Amino acid sequence: MDFYSQIFKRKSFHLFKDTETLSEQDISKLNGFIKSVIPMDSSIKTEITIVPESETSCKRGAEYCILFYSEIRGEYLRNIGYIGQQIDLYLASQNIGALWYGIGKPKEMQINGLDYVIMIAIAKMPENKFRKDMFKSKRKPLEEIWVGETLGVGEIARFAPSACNTQPWITENTGEELIIYRYKKPGKRGIMPADKVSYYNRIDVGIYLFMLEVCLCHEGYTWERTLYEDKADDSIEKVKIARYQYKRFPEFQ
Repeated sequence: MDFYSQIFKRKSFHLFKDTETLSEQDISKLNGFIKSVIPMDSSIKTEITIVPESETSCKRGAEYCILFYSEIRGEYLRNIGYIGQQIDLYLASQNIGALWYGIGKPKEMQINGLDYVIMIAIAKMPENKFRKDMFKSKRKPLEEIWVGETLGVGEIARFAPSACNTQPWITENTGEELIIYRYKKPGKRGIMPADKVSYYNRIDVGIYLFMLEVCLCHEGYTWERTLYEDKADDSIEKVKIARYQYKRFPEFQ
């Protein structure tokens, strides 16, 4: 599917109003797409289920919630963010509104030995409720989160969703590679509980890395990706999480 075009359309629905009903076909197609998503780390076991919102603590007017479960090991949070953002963009393509809902709890905190991580609340929405001008969205200035040439990538990838819109990343372009850091600005955490900042920020960087890759592909770049373990505690301001050695397709040069 064309993920790139959906970046401009998607939005976070903090409340669902004037909703339509998701059909059996909508749910069937969504389940089919979920089976096709590509994980960042395929060795980490995950499971994704769709349940009525009433079976969770979410009270945002959604019809259903997509629940993400995972083994608790390695970079499982980053992996869930990477997987979930594929689903988020797919939902926009189907006129299904979405909200990454971090504080929600499902009835089942474990399934098949896997632990609950996060949910996305969803509801069918009229197309005119989606974003019309992405560039009016509130985001950090590009110069705050990107160093060096932007490649036509940084301008768009920065619209990745994040918990409390914290955008906890910095990308540095050396001219041959992109170095991505998880960045925690001292004292800045929005309304997140202090003990949950690093948890949600690790999901956020997975979301961002998928958006970054979509934008690199759209601009004609291939890359070799190296991922790094993120074992830093909350006292560390800047942690290297990934490196992309990039080249441009000849036809784009």
